[in-house]
Amino acid sequence: MTRKRLIAGNWKMHGSFAESRQLVAALRDGVGAEDRALMLLCPPYVYLNAVRDWLQGSNIALGAQDLSDRSGTGAFTGEVSGAMLRDLGCTHVIVGHSERRALYDESDAVVASKFKAAQQAGLIPVLCVGETLEQREAGHTQATVQRQVAAVIDAAGVAAFGKAVIAYEPVWAIGTGRTATPEQAEEVHALIRAMIAERDATIASGLPILYGGSVKGANARSLFAMKDIDGGLVGGASLVATEFLEIFRAGI
Repeated sequence: MTRKRLIAGNWKMHGSFAESRQLVAALRDGVGAEDRALMLLCPPYVYLNAVRDWLQGSNIALGAQDLSDRSGTGAFTGEVSGAMLRDLGCTHVIVGHSERRALYDESDAVVASKFKAAQQAGLIPVLCVGETLEQREAGHTQATVQRQVAAVIDAAGVAAFGKAVIAYEPVWAIGTGRTATPEQAEEVHALIRAMIAERDATIASGLPILYGGSVKGANARSLFAMKDIDGGLVGGASLVATEFLEIFRAGI
């Protein structure tokens, strides 16, 4: 099965209104109607509405960086539901990013709950999994990633991955300047796909699995050449239009 490339930009807590508008304008100019990859932008919550308007008429998709695990409405001050994100025009939402797991103590159970909430709202969850440097050096990469993926399979079922994306983000390679080699990344991507395939080979063959550890224009092509790497979840480089477009073109 041919999987469409996905190049997602996670802006994190960066940018101003003016900087975001300038960035979107530059990205729009670089994305064509016939491109075989999908570009996805995930700005901070406060800019979602504006970015949606700036993307009108383009082939660039809109996503959010997180969502509440609560569905519907209620007294949850500060939370943003999947339904609200969908109402704003989002098609995707990141869940379980390593920073959410590390800085806000999101457990595998919470991430699985957010995954389900995203799909219940009609959003495509981009499930982030990955190991820390300590876990890698201890030889626990496989066990860590399998545990994180299994938590979602147990909660939502393998069929849910028919409308989902997984992003492998080795925590030791995020914002550190270190990058997994294409072979190291491919090993984990293949592991994830095999884990899904044990339960449903068809879903596994169509599941986009992104790499998310310091992707740059200089290494994107070699990463995307790997059999099981279907694109990237890009952090800092997505804030520089020329760099992000170079990564995007590597995925076409």
